[in-house]
Amino acid sequence: MKRAFCFVTLVAVAAAGCAEQRHFEYPVARKGDVVDTYHGTKVPDPYRWLEDPDSPESREWIEAENKLTFGYLEGIPQREKIQKRLTELWNYEKYGTPYKQGGRYFFYKNDGLQNHSVLYTARNLDDEPTVLIDPNTFSEDGTVAMSDYAVSDDGKYVAYSVSEGGSDWIEWRVREIETGRDLPDLIKWSKFSGASWTKDGAGFYYSRFDEPSGDEALRSLNEYNKLYYHRLGTPQSADELVYERPDHKDWGFSGGVTDDGRYLIISVSKGTERKNRLYYKDLSLPGSEVVKLIDVLDAQYAFIDNDGPVFWVRTDLDAPKGRVIAIDTNNPDRSHWKEVISESEETLRGVGLINDTFVGLYLKDAHSQVRLYNLDGSDAGEVELPGIGSASGFSGKRSDTETFYSYTSFSVPSTIYRYDFETKTSSLYRQPKVNFDPSRYVTKQIFYTSKDGTRVPMFITHKKGLWKLGNNPTLLYGYGGFNIPITPSFNVSNLVWMEMGGVYAVANIRGGGEYGREWHQAGTKLTKQNVFDDFIAAGEWLIANGYTKSEKLAIYGGSNGGLLVGACITQRPDLFGAAIPAVGVMDMLRFKDFTIGWAWMSDYGSVDNKDEFEALYAYSPLHNIKEGTSYPATLITTGDHDDRVVPAHSFKFAATIQAAQAGEAPTLIRIETRAGHGAGKPTTMRIEESADKLAFLCRELHM
Repeated sequence: MKRAFCFVTLVAVAAAGCAEQRHFEYPVARKGDVVDTYHGTKVPDPYRWLEDPDSPESREWIEAENKLTFGYLEGIPQREKIQKRLTELWNYEKYGTPYKQGGRYFFYKNDGLQNHSVLYTARNLDDEPTVLIDPNTFSEDGTVAMSDYAVSDDGKYVAYSVSEGGSDWIEWRVREIETGRDLPDLIKWSKFSGASWTKDGAGFYYSRFDEPSGDEALRSLNEYNKLYYHRLGTPQSADELVYERPDHKDWGFSGGVTDDGRYLIISVSKGTERKNRLYYKDLSLPGSEVVKLIDVLDAQYAFIDNDGPVFWVRTDLDAPKGRVIAIDTNNPDRSHWKEVISESEETLRGVGLINDTFVGLYLKDAHSQVRLYNLDGSDAGEVELPGIGSASGFSGKRSDTETFYSYTSFSVPSTIYRYDFETKTSSLYRQPKVNFDPSRYVTKQIFYTSKDGTRVPMFITHKKGLWKLGNNPTLLYGYGGFNIPITPSFNVSNLVWMEMGGVYAVANIRGGGEYGREWHQAGTKLTKQNVFDDFIAAGEWLIANGYTKSEKLAIYGGSNGGLLVGACITQRPDLFGAAIPAVGVMDMLRFKDFTIGWAWMSDYGSVDNKDEFEALYAYSPLHNIKEGTSYPATLITTGDHDDRVVPAHSFKFAATIQAAQAGEAPTLIRIETRAGHGAGKPTTMRIEESADKLAFLCRELHM
């Protein structure tokens, strides 16, 4: 492929642009004759065979697509320079927030370009830390990663989980902290689970699924979750089954031991819906039964801590933006529940209890606020943050006098602070040194109006002194689902984009968790179209206000955000110059048939219901691609063995849009091997992928 380059002045580009003639020969994808019928509607699925990523025909197609895509990407002259700059900026020390347990501090650190952050431990903050677990030793290519860890109460053991090839499946192992020696204990077929130790350090609770049959581990449905207890020194086959519900295949269980060691708190969920039941088991009574404290799925109930039999719980019951209540388990009737912290105008996203003080993490227009409350709910002040950004961390126990938190924004790398409850002051603990000048960039938050009149916030970041002549390359990011808020954060790839003269915008659209339960529900099931309307309106606002124009506007999103991008380019192909849907949910009629996809019905709905099928079919990216349409330049990305959003979504979408494309813009798919949904991806792979995405945008937006 040859590319014609135009060297013209800024004014000439603004007036005329830079045109070229291109033709892409896409790999041949056989069209089958599969047709499904939903409520009387016949829906063809010609690329059903691509749902098996390991069939010879699929492997041949994958290889051919990658040959085309990587050949195109490697031919972009700017790519090498982009990757070099990404590598330079990525190479800085990155620290996680310290966590104290058993008389030790634990924290992650990455020297800069290590594929994975290393877990360190130290007795005191001033001591030279020692390496506890180095995931970089797990594999030569960095595709085996550490997912999570949990330290026993006495600081003697750490249970840690490992995933391979980006899979959601994890294996739990146990390491003796003092010696660094791994015990023979091994737990398999766990997924979406943490580990929680009993007070005596004899073992821990975890959740798992049954072992899948044959080679179906990456595609078969994940159902009938179970909660187990593993005692150290025993085989997994001897683990105690604590709780299961064979009558509810879609229920999930997570177990956590209270800090006083007395109770096992069991959160019972159904899919990804932000509602749960709350059960508990009294561990001080041998053989005690599981008590169903809250056995209705009417709200979210997040256990905070307990004072003997009194449980403090964060909930959105009768409070869409969240509040804190106290439940006396000796008198658990709802009429006796007491409100401790009432609902406020801001959204309560989390609560901790440290130094006998409630630490409330709030969102105000998608950026963090941290408020403190006494045990009776009275105001105890606020943790002052450095600016408009995102704060996280704040772990600790009721007896602790300190905690640590991280703060980040679009131009501030994650910086670690120590908060002293006795002096009520924050002090800088770890500040990264990145080779750029943050004072050269500016972030502002604007509010725009969506199609139905809803007011939606958007962050816009760029170099200072930007000219708003409607010609700036602009990257618009969004997610809009599962009650997940998108808040300010530092990203090296976005920084390089802005160094190149790009504008970076984040639209806080409905479906997310920025404004609590109602904001989330306004972008689910039959109202999911609101999410796409919000995102399209964000793009229109950026154009109308002189930031960019359609030819210079790119959109990007991953997972549910990949669905967002796919839906927007099929609904408004004229509005965007480029699109990058990453690991997206593209087939809205079959998502529930793979791995954990059934759990997303709480957000998307189900084809089993006629009205929800009609809504899904109306926006499903795969099913709304139209022959003879000029689609924007599109780079689809996925992992060939993503076991969360299976790659069939991206495979079928790519084959369909390539066959339908009437314009000259490329519609390519980049398929990463030995990679999954994104978690645990090594640094080398992340830099290469970022370089490819930026090079793609650089070329297609004529930068």
